[in-house]
Amino acid sequence: MSFLRKHLVTCLLVLLWCLLALIVAVLQPTLFDPITLTTILQFATVLALVALGQALVVLAGGAGIDLSVGGNVSLSAVAGMLALHAGMPPLLLPLICLLCGFLLGLFNGLLIARLKIWPLIVTLGTFYTYSGLALALTGGAAQSGVPREILPWGRGVFAAFPLPFLYCVIPAFVIAWVILHFTSWGRWVYAMGFNERSARLVGIPVGRLRLLIYGLCGALAGCAGFITLAWLGSARPNVGVNLELESLTAALLGGMAIFGGRGGVVGVFAATLLLVAIKTSMLQFGINTVWQIGVVGLLLIAVLLADRFSSNRR
Repeated sequence: MSFLRKHLVTCLLVLLWCLLALIVAVLQPTLFDPITLTTILQFATVLALVALGQALVVLAGGAGIDLSVGGNVSLSAVAGMLALHAGMPPLLLPLICLLCGFLLGLFNGLLIARLKIWPLIVTLGTFYTYSGLALALTGGAAQSGVPREILPWGRGVFAAFPLPFLYCVIPAFVIAWVILHFTSWGRWVYAMGFNERSARLVGIPVGRLRLLIYGLCGALAGCAGFITLAWLGSARPNVGVNLELESLTAALLGGMAIFGGRGGVVGVFAATLLLVAIKTSMLQFGINTVWQIGVVGLLLIAVLLADRFSSNRR
């Protein structure tokens, strides 16, 4: 019983996976087809990258959160398409999206780490700023014209696995796992998330590290923006809608403590796949997509309650 209370969020994640598998096996076994697996992984690619960045921000503590990730994805995709229209070589498109996302994330980090503004307020403001810019630059319309040679980067499939999932998501999570568990940087992130004051006293550069983490979160959002371009064939100014809610839910459901200092990226990976699988199952069952956001919101509340209860027990 004590184990369950200490690891309540992890148990909730396992329970949801088992429950979903049972429901699908009984009511809709065709969801286990390779085609459905490809669809789930394709939709999970963008969310997984954004959720990884969100998880790193939360893990670093300091009431860290990034509500601007959805606007970052949209604006990075729009910036890449506008650069293409301006004559930029198509091969530089990934670099432009990554750089744009990194700079947008770095701006969040500067306001938070240097000016000491509350992260919730900063990223809420930049969310509206980035989303508004994406709409203003495009007039609210999708910008088509992605070169044909870019499309395989977002639509290619290898043995039922989407190529962007193989060359972006898996390497990103593996690198993050290695850094967090086997490098000094990773120990610093856990330390500052667990107790920022103590981390400063032992010489950890908390301000610079937090600035870098917000930049990395932005870069991952920029990478997601590039994948949306290569997948959809156009830059859509609203492509990042609801990613802030879903990425935060994936990070917390994956075991990241809301106040930082505890968690791992493996759980975030599993939680991301679970969220996408739930949404895909709801579509297959004919449930209105409006209910998907409600389900994600309920999961977020459940995770917060579970995290609070297990933290109190510890």
